[in-house]
Amino acid sequence: MIDRYTLPEMGHIWDFQNKFDIWREIEVLACEAQAELGQCGITKEEAKWIRDHAAADAARISEIEKTTNHDVIAFTTNMAENIDADIPEGEEKPSRWVHYGMTSSDLGDTALSYQITQALDIIIEDFTKLGAICKRRAFELRDTLCVGRTHGIHAEPMTFGMKFGSWAWALHRCVVRLKQAREVAAVGAISGAVGTYSSIDPFVEEYVCEKLGLTPDPLSTQVLARDRHAQVACALATAASTLESIAMQIRLLQQSDVIEAEEPFTKGQKGSSAMPHKRNPITAERVCGMARIVKANAQVALDDVALWYERDISHSSAERIALADSFIALDYMSSKMNWMLDGLQVYPAKMEHNLWRTRGLIFSSKVLLALVNAGMTREDAYLIVQRNAMQVWEDIQNAIDGPTFKERVEMDADVQTLMAEDALTQAQLDAIFDPKAFLTRIDPIFDRLEKLEF
Repeated sequence: MIDRYTLPEMGHIWDFQNKFDIWREIEVLACEAQAELGQCGITKEEAKWIRDHAAADAARISEIEKTTNHDVIAFTTNMAENIDADIPEGEEKPSRWVHYGMTSSDLGDTALSYQITQALDIIIEDFTKLGAICKRRAFELRDTLCVGRTHGIHAEPMTFGMKFGSWAWALHRCVVRLKQAREVAAVGAISGAVGTYSSIDPFVEEYVCEKLGLTPDPLSTQVLARDRHAQVACALATAASTLESIAMQIRLLQQSDVIEAEEPFTKGQKGSSAMPHKRNPITAERVCGMARIVKANAQVALDDVALWYERDISHSSAERIALADSFIALDYMSSKMNWMLDGLQVYPAKMEHNLWRTRGLIFSSKVLLALVNAGMTREDAYLIVQRNAMQVWEDIQNAIDGPTFKERVEMDADVQTLMAEDALTQAQLDAIFDPKAFLTRIDPIFDRLEKLEF
């Protein structure tokens, strides 16, 4: 009996031998259900013989398939060879009950659903671990100041812990989607040609599905509808996109001109064959590259939804590649991200240095609001702030060591008028240029994160 609570390695799940082992179990369970039902000639003793002697060998099945050009017939032929091996000549062969009343898709689709649930259990565990890492590191770096960036340009101060926190929430959403996809995919169908149960009782379907932890499909047309698999593939693609988003941000943070964070660089590692100084974000780049495969495979699954009438097999060849590749790739990506996020090197001193690289321009929104509070219209205040900011920006681009943004604001004639009228004080200006002033209301962010469970 297959232990559905055991999580095999991802590659093993999609191995031919594992597939045939699942096929074997489905066929044996179907025989046991038939014996329990008592509607066809199989006895419980024959069902037990089949369980004790049934075996499927991937190499032998491949050899038979060269002649049959049909994988299920090659499989049942090999099953029969093993089941009947010790039956004396002239006696009835127990193998005649194997695949009784079933069609190929009953076997293949139900087994595929089981494989998908096996694989999704691993991916869900992967992403649960990743989310927990990000939540932990978010609180470690809760108060570590850094500059926020929009469009790649310095915006307002934030904390590096918020980055990890946002990743934790994104990974949590992935887990939710993956669990939803698992529920949709965890169905089986043993309903015969075009799904009418013409030669098999629905009890057999119910029995087999219960033993495999699946739910009988309410109406299968010989095949399970591929919108189920498309939902799985899209959940995998979204999960891959989430890892890509995190990895891309790490790549950006590791740029020489930024270097606020860096993926682990292990002892003995080499970054470049030509330039010994290089420490490249190769793992993050690898994750971004592999995400393209998983995202592209989602399109394959979407294209597999539309089949001729009750079924064809245009989906079969494509999904055998796309589903396995997506699961294996995402599992690998998850393991790399686990290593990367858990060991991500962060550099608070460089974060603080970068915070001031634009000479105080990141405080422009606070100055704008202060001028509005002093009685100016928003339009007039915006013009004052912008003209001083652009002067500082021009100095930065031309490497001119000119006044800071705060100094230019203090020298501005309109601002000096407000200060002379006591509408704006020096103390108020000084308070504006404290980066921590932006963070007085972040407690609710981390209170919500504290309640997030993985």
